Order: sequence, then structure tokens, then C-alpha cells
Amino acid sequence: MSKTLPNLANLPPEVQALFAAQAAELGRKDAEMLGLSLSHAAAQKRLKDEMASVGAALSVERTAHARAIQNRDTIIADLRLQLHGHNKHRFGSKSESSAQLVLELILEELEIEQAAETDDEDASSDADAKPPRTPRKRKPFPKGLKRVQKTITPSDACTDCGGSFKVLGTDVMEELEYVPGYYIVNQLGRPRLACTCCEAVVQAEMPSRPIPKSFVGPALMAHILCCKYGYHLPLYRQSQMFANEGIDLSGSLMAGWVGKCSKLLERVSDAIRDHVFEAQAIFMDDTTVKLLQKGNGKGKNKTKTARLWVYARKENTWASGTPPAVWYQFSTSRGAEHPSQHLATYEGFAHADAYAGYNDAYRTGRIKEMACMAHVRREFFDLYESTKLPVAGEAVLRVKKLYGVETQARFLPASERVSLRQEYAKPIFDDLEVWLKEQLGKISSKTPLAKAIKYALARLPKARPYLDHGFLELDNNTAENAVRPVAVGRKNYLFMGSEAGGNSAAIAYTLIETAKMNKVNPEAWLAWVLERIQDHPANRINDLMPWAYQEMIEAQEQSAIAA
Repeated sequence: MSKTLPNLANLPPEVQALFAAQAAELGRKDAEMLGLSLSHAAAQKRLKDEMASVGAALSVERTAHARAIQNRDTIIADLRLQLHGHNKHRFGSKSESSAQLVLELILEELEIEQAAETDDEDASSDADAKPPRTPRKRKPFPKGLKRVQKTITPSDACTDCGGSFKVLGTDVMEELEYVPGYYIVNQLGRPRLACTCCEAVVQAEMPSRPIPKSFVGPALMAHILCCKYGYHLPLYRQSQMFANEGIDLSGSLMAGWVGKCSKLLERVSDAIRDHVFEAQAIFMDDTTVKLLQKGNGKGKNKTKTARLWVYARKENTWASGTPPAVWYQFSTSRGAEHPSQHLATYEGFAHADAYAGYNDAYRTGRIKEMACMAHVRREFFDLYESTKLPVAGEAVLRVKKLYGVETQARFLPASERVSLRQEYAKPIFDDLEVWLKEQLGKISSKTPLAKAIKYALARLPKARPYLDHGFLELDNNTAENAVRPVAVGRKNYLFMGSEAGGNSAAIAYTLIETAKMNKVNPEAWLAWVLERIQDHPANRINDLMPWAYQEMIEAQEQSAIAA
């Protein structure tokens, strides 16, 4: 227990003075300690403020340093991207370019142009005004080729009196034909028949032929077309192949055949165009081809960049059941007037890249743009491949998730595709857009990565319609696949000889690639078409489509099995 302090008044004066002195000293000490405490607190506050100021300065310096490092990395990435492109251009594969090859191809294209622009009817009407042409002397077909004799008669009995016929003589015309793997010569005999009762003389008319007054059969013509435009063999090479079989077919002769046949088949190509533009959504793209420039007067051949445009329809991914098709068109430039003209009758969605030339067509309101996510992905993929930037790699992975949903949606009906996309793809799509905006705010706007992000953000709103429409696709790969045969072909034939030659190529590509899309043998189908088209009614051209041919073949096979 604490003791109670005594009453100071009862103490001696000297003791009271001592207590008073000690109390004063304690007060002074307390005041001194309080002063020290306040001084220490002020110093501590000042030190904290100084530390906060230094920390802020360090943070600013650290941010600036990080940005400088990032700018340096993006500059290095840009330089690496340029170096990658230069190396690819320098060390990539090169086309044939010898002077002799160029000359062969120039002649081939010019002859196709001449044949395509020549009208047989006009030529026959002007026959009186022109001197007679010297008949072409050709070497006879090799004796070793198989001969198939065919006899064409008008009827079994005289149409005047019903009497029987006796043979006066036979006109024989030899036609070179191609059967896969070998060649044959069809000997088409047309006997001149005299009635034994009334002496009337009759002879069967020659059947309609793809090219009148020529000796090329439909199957051989189809083979030549497919070799040139389907397998990318220029005609001078095909001429060498025929020479190995002992057959004399010059490149000039075949060029005339190609030009005339492409003109004959143009209405089939137009029917394919109409079929493509009946779709709710199409795929469109374009690619470059070289066009020969004539008339420079300097003895040197120059070329300019022309275009082949592609418009495709493919609906099997949403279980439509409508046959796919692709239509090509040639133009001498990439002007916006060309797609506007091509799309004049179309109404619906169009999958396309960001080419500004399509904008005039979009402004009509008939055509709605559907952007391609493959192009968005490609921007980041190329950047990551050359620079290994993590943001670019992350963007590729996020787009890949959208394609994962599309893998599940492929071949489902349109309504089911929409449900699947709304549940799984829409959150990924929305998150990708938000994430890209965040990344753009962290980097310099002049870097390759920023350019890729800006491109993606501009295209994403135009790609969003696929989430609400099951007949739309996430990308424009259908059109890009249709462009590839042209890219392969131009490495072989190098250029188009003229605008007419380009139009002939567009017709041939339309027919051959549409047949391929329908898994129809293009050679067999074209031979079938060429055999019939001269006499086929114009209002029933759809009966000659590849899918109609395939249905006929399948019906014949079923009949053979049933029999």
C-alpha cells in the first residue's frame, strides 16, 4: 500500500523548500520532455513527407524508365518485323523469268484474247469480203492411237416413201478425244444414203460441237481447260506433252480453242453468279494478277497490276443444304467501281477484309459488312512470330477461344449456332474488346502492337453480327481459299495477256473451282457441259450446273445397283 504523503505545512521550512525545489525541477523536466517529444514528432512527420516525396519521384522515374524500355522493345520489334519481311522477300521462291518463257506466255495470252473476241458468225458473214484462207495443214494423228468408229445416220428408212437405203459413200471426219490416261480418235462417219425405191439421197447432219469446224472433242477441250486453269499448266507446256505422244497440237491452236470455249461457257458462269448472289451471306476478296501492257513502242514488255475478284457462297457449315459456288471477275484496277458494279444486284451480308473500296457498296444499305476475325488474329500472330511480344501472344490465344466455340457450332443449324455463340462466345468477345482497350492505353500509339490493336478495335464492332446470326461465319476464309488457285496459277502463267484473256481466266476459274467445291470432277463435268451446251435451251441453263450433273450421276449409279 502506498503511504499518504505528510502535510507539508507541518514540516520544517527547510524541508518545504527542498520539496518546492524538487517539484520545480520535475516541472522543468516534464516541459523539456514535452518539447523534445513535439520536436521529435515534427521531425518524424517531416521525414515521412520527405520519404513520400522521394517515393513519388522514384515512381515517376521508374515509370518513365519502364516506358523507355517498352519503347525500345517495340522499336526493336518493328525492326525485326521489317527484317523478317525483307528476308522473306529476298530468299523466298522465285518464278520462272527467262525471256523465252515470257515470249511463249505473251503469245499464248494474245491468241486467247483474239479467239475470245472473234465471232464465228461475223466471220462467216464477211467471208465474201475477205480472201479465202489457206487451209491449215496438220499432221495426221499417230497410227498407234485407238480409233473408235461411229456412224451417224439420219433414219432407218426413207422419210418420203418408206423404202430402205443403200450406201453411196461415207464422209469420215476424225476427232481427237481424251479419255483419262490416253487419247483416242473418234471417226465420225456420215454415210450418204440413197433410197432404193425413190432414189432420194440423204445424209445426217453433223452433231453440234463446242467449237464448230474444229477437230477437238468435248473431253479433250475440258482436259485442256482444266490443265491450264485447274492445274496451272500453260498451253506451251501442254503442247510439249502432246508432242511426247506424237500429237501435233500447237499452243497457238489451243489458245484459239480456249478463247472460244470460255466465250461459249460464259452463260454457265453467269448462272453461277446468280446462284451466289441469292445467298443471305457471301464471302468476297480480291487478289493481284499481272496484265501485259502493249503499245509502248520500246520493244520491251511491261505489266501493270490488275485484279481478280472473288465472290463465294458456302452454307454447309450451318446445314443449309444449298450447293456452294464461287464467281470470279477480272478488272484492270482495284477501283471501288468494280465491286460496286459486281454487287449491284446483291442484298445481304458480305464477309470481307477492311478494303475501303467496298464502302460504296455498304453505303447503299443493301449490303451489311461482316468483318473477318482471321485478319485480326493474323495481325497479332505475325507480330508475335517476329517479336515474341507477350501482349500479341495473349491476343492470339483469346481469339483462339472464339474459334474453339466455332468448332462446336460447325454443321449445326443456324438457330443452335446462335444459342451456342450467345452462351460461350459472347463473353469471350466482349472481354477481348475491353482487354484490348486497356492494353492500348499502356503503350505508345506509334508501335506495331498499337497499330494491330487499333485495327482489331476498328474491326470488332463489324464482326459482332455473327453472334446474332447463325448463317454468318467468324472469318472470311472461304473467299481466301478461293483466291489460292489464282495465286498458284500466276506463278506459272505470270500475267494476263489482255483484258479479254483475264475475262476468259475468270470464267474458267468460276467453272473449275465451283465444281471442286461441290466435289465434282471438273474435267468430267465440263466435258458433259461442252457436249450439250450448243443445243441447250438458254432458259434451262441451271440444268447444266455441277450439282445437277452430280445428281444425274448418282441417279445412274442407283439405277445400275437396282438393276
